[in-house]
Amino acid sequence: MDEKGLRDYLRRVLTWHEAHVDWMKVVSGVPEKLRGKRPKGAEHSPWELLEHMRIATWDIYEFCKGEKHVSPKWPEGYWPKKPAPPAAAAWDKSVHALQKDLEAMGRLVADPKTDLLAPIPHGNGQTILREVLLIADHNAYHLGQLVLVRRMLGCWPEN
Repeated sequence: MDEKGLRDYLRRVLTWHEAHVDWMKVVSGVPEKLRGKRPKGAEHSPWELLEHMRIATWDIYEFCKGEKHVSPKWPEGYWPKKPAPPAAAAWDKSVHALQKDLEAMGRLVADPKTDLLAPIPHGNGQTILREVLLIADHNAYHLGQLVLVRRMLGCWPEN
């Protein structure tokens, strides 16, 4: 694999569905009345998981872009304050924001001017390669949780 192939692979790993279900399928079709429900035995609601992925992805991408970014306080800044979305439109807004940041990170890693292995100047050893793999790993983990929560809530399409 050449460098262009590697960059394309890294761009695709952010949103692919080769090892698990497509992330857009996971966040689509969640009934509005269930988005803020924590089923018995689950730590988070669908909204909390979606919004957590959005916040973490945004934070990692913004960190990669520049030193002026200030990350939220851990852990409370990475989770929504309440289990339910604040408004009906919040779910779609979060989905679109997550998609926008995933695409932006994909463009960053696909750009041949981006040194994937150089330490990020304002970091403490992180590289763009590490950060893109962190996003992919983090989101895959929480997408699995979201599928499980949807099954527990009875709103996962079993086709």
